[in-house]
Amino acid sequence: MSPPRALGVVAALAGVGVALAACGSAGEPRAGGADAAASGAQVELTVFAAASLQGSFDEIARLFEAENPGIDVRPIVYDGSSTLAAQIVEGAPADVFAAADEATMAGIGDLATTTDVFATNTLVVAVPEGNPGDVQSIGDLGDPQRTVVLCAPEVPCGAAAERLLAGAGVRVDAASYEQNVAAVLTKVATDEADAGLVYATDVVGRPVESFVPEGAADVVNRYPIAPLEGSADPAAAEAFVAFVVSGPGRAVLEDRGFGAP
Repeated sequence: MSPPRALGVVAALAGVGVALAACGSAGEPRAGGADAAASGAQVELTVFAAASLQGSFDEIARLFEAENPGIDVRPIVYDGSSTLAAQIVEGAPADVFAAADEATMAGIGDLATTTDVFATNTLVVAVPEGNPGDVQSIGDLGDPQRTVVLCAPEVPCGAAAERLLAGAGVRVDAASYEQNVAAVLTKVATDEADAGLVYATDVVGRPVESFVPEGAADVVNRYPIAPLEGSADPAAAEAFVAFVVSGPGRAVLEDRGFGAP
């Protein structure tokens, strides 16, 4: 388990109005708040987020930093939600976690201090450009002559795919089960698969074609976000969460195809 990081707080954050008192885990001052302003030091924030959030959260982080010059969001760690949750439970140092479903967030228990649902997402069938496998319906995914890739069942997109396929009465013998939705989309985009089930947001601006399968509206993923217990900078973590669920954050998410919570 990684050693605990020094607790820090920032004073007078522009646009969010969060005040922090700088204090290390051993009681020694840390460059934060007024001290940070004097020294030029930055409070650093570590965010773990579901792979399907990558484009949105990269943009949100840039906007957040512009409004809060005292906080530096480190390169966001993206992966399958279940992988990230396991790392958090094992002690990986993180300040904020954004998952692709509520069950995964619940799995980290009290490590999530408070939870807000900030977006929703649904599944689409993605196919390579030109649809060489002639996949026209969700039923076609069950054709053994077609190569289909899915997220692993323990990943939120895989759990959603299982519910969608079960509701349609379709059994799929997948060529592979991937640990995040980005890997599924990559195999489809590079013609390694005739089709894959991904989130509607993942196909925006990507070199694939897609369609909404029957029953997709009944399988909706709700995305929760939470500051984490033991965060090095609790107030900064809460400020980031507040920004995500605020007007500017929601605008970015809507532009990327996410639904309202």
